[in-house]
Amino acid sequence: MSANAPHIAELAGQPADERKYYEQVRRDLPRNFAANLVHGMLGVTGFRLVTAPTFVPAYIYLLSGSKMAVGLALCAQYLGMALSSIWGATLIEHRRRVMRVVYNVGWLMRAQVLGLAVSAYLLSGYWALVAACAFLALFGFFNGMQSVTFSFLMSKVIPVERRGQLTGMRNFLGGLIASGVAYLGGRYLVESNVLGNGYATTFLLAFILTSIGISALTFVREPDSLMVNQQSDLWERLMQVPAILRSDAHYTRFFIARTLAALGATALPFYALYAGKSINLSGAILGYLSLAFLLSQTVSNLAWGSIADRYGYRLVFLVSMVLWTVSTIGLMFASSLVFILIAFCGLGAGFGGYFVASQNFVLEFGALHERPMLIAVSDTASHLMMAIGPLLGGMVAQGFDFIYVFWLAVAVKALSIVAILHVEEPRYRLQRVHTEDD
Repeated sequence: MSANAPHIAELAGQPADERKYYEQVRRDLPRNFAANLVHGMLGVTGFRLVTAPTFVPAYIYLLSGSKMAVGLALCAQYLGMALSSIWGATLIEHRRRVMRVVYNVGWLMRAQVLGLAVSAYLLSGYWALVAACAFLALFGFFNGMQSVTFSFLMSKVIPVERRGQLTGMRNFLGGLIASGVAYLGGRYLVESNVLGNGYATTFLLAFILTSIGISALTFVREPDSLMVNQQSDLWERLMQVPAILRSDAHYTRFFIARTLAALGATALPFYALYAGKSINLSGAILGYLSLAFLLSQTVSNLAWGSIADRYGYRLVFLVSMVLWTVSTIGLMFASSLVFILIAFCGLGAGFGGYFVASQNFVLEFGALHERPMLIAVSDTASHLMMAIGPLLGGMVAQGFDFIYVFWLAVAVKALSIVAILHVEEPRYRLQRVHTEDD
């Protein structure tokens, strides 16, 4: 991949430099693994309370009574993510160390969750809805930046053969706690309207957990990058996106597959609302649905991580997309709480596998100094589709019915499966190159 080659600013790639770099990575691996595990575990716990397709959609629907408003709120969140991803890459690609940027962006992201909680306590009706949409948009904006910066940091300090284990353990432990917290949040905080607003209290709890988690990143020891790009502005990097996509056909196919899968998340905000057509959507039921979605996402992460380390993220992407698609169809035909919970389990496991694969698969394309832009380009398209999806879904649900939203999601996810079948596993390509060189 050579799209970024003219922008390389520094090269310290002599064998001795590379040997010192990888020696430091191996030496600091136990410390960095533990710090990333704690950060990710508590981050997963807190942020899943905000991103799970239960509490925020239900809260927005409570304020507005409109399916369209639910779509607009989620659109604002993902549009913010799409707008900031490439900017996040420009903030770090010229730096030998990126830890400070990761830390600052992480705190800004968490501040929006606090704002969501405070606005829910202090405001009501129209102004509460406006504030929620604003904070969700800002949450998405800083989340888009953090996704790029944190993923790049992990690619520096965690070797590829250990990333599946870290991701699996992080999401398993964090998801296990999140599942319990989500159930308690629905069953007791929302149902009992704790502190005068159960939703606000749930968002406040998310802020507290994620704030504790980010403190663990202070223990990370980051090596200096061997190669960095020249500092460039956002517009300049945007103009290079077509060249980046042309430089590697397999990356481009992954890009297309991930973009289609993200558009398949059109139905995500409406899972719980659709279930409400068959069962009474009380606080307790929200807790049960959240528990099913998050617990299945949690438990499956151990399997996804093991598969990834052994066979690669391409297989994780493929299998999880099939499961997610089949479970979406299952939810459409579920008419009792038991079958709805089973469908939510499949949705959680499938979406969890897709999320793990989409974030980690991209880290195996290109050289290290190219990676911030590869992550950002992929993230931007994915987040843009996840912004368009809820808005499109809200329009279809408002004008027609949820069932059409679900069939649209199934169709684009099927196309994503076809696209990923044409992507070669990057690790096999690397092994073949080494064999040919020998």
